[in-house]
Amino acid sequence: MAAASGRTGRPPLTEERRAEIRLEIARAALDLFVAQGVAATTGEQIGRAVGISARTVWRYFPTKESCVRPLLTAGAGLVAETLRQWRPGQPLDEAFDFERRAAEDDRLLAAPAHATVGALVRLTRTEPGLRAVWLQTYDEAEPAFARALAERASLPADDLRPAIQAAMFNAALRAAVEHHAWHAADDTRTDAATARADLARVLRTALTTAAAGLS
Repeated sequence: MAAASGRTGRPPLTEERRAEIRLEIARAALDLFVAQGVAATTGEQIGRAVGISARTVWRYFPTKESCVRPLLTAGAGLVAETLRQWRPGQPLDEAFDFERRAAEDDRLLAAPAHATVGALVRLTRTEPGLRAVWLQTYDEAEPAFARALAERASLPADDLRPAIQAAMFNAALRAAVEHHAWHAADDTRTDAATARADLARVLRTALTTAAAGLS
């Protein structure tokens, strides 16, 4: 009797599971970077911390520095979504409502507010590879912000005005997260709730300053 035909072996991973693995790799890489530095960290160590091979790590990320990207890009989609829904005449801080989001939506605040991720942002001062990844995440987010602002204002996608506004918002967000991360290092007594509230305050200040423009 002929054997049944068809595919055998392990079923393909779902997109959700792939995202989970990427996040597990990111957290493991981050912990190692903070504990022993980037230069001393290998793909084998990252994989061992997750329970996978180094070869699998490289299937998900091209370099060890890029392994942390999922922790740095979590909020970009939510920011674009909020900008798109920002009603004309509505104060920007009301549209984002940072304090409520800090309590309810991890995508915007959890990653930067986490003490270890704050340490990662501080590492970007001295680790060129991590700095490049950090800046690239903002560079890639900016077109999404521009499209959201163009849609909000019913402007063509290639209009210069939303592109400039997006650049301002993007720079403001990065400056706020860096300000929070670098200053949080000065006070190790700050608890998680206080850190999240402080980040919410800093983000609100940054975006409302950008929205107000120059006097």
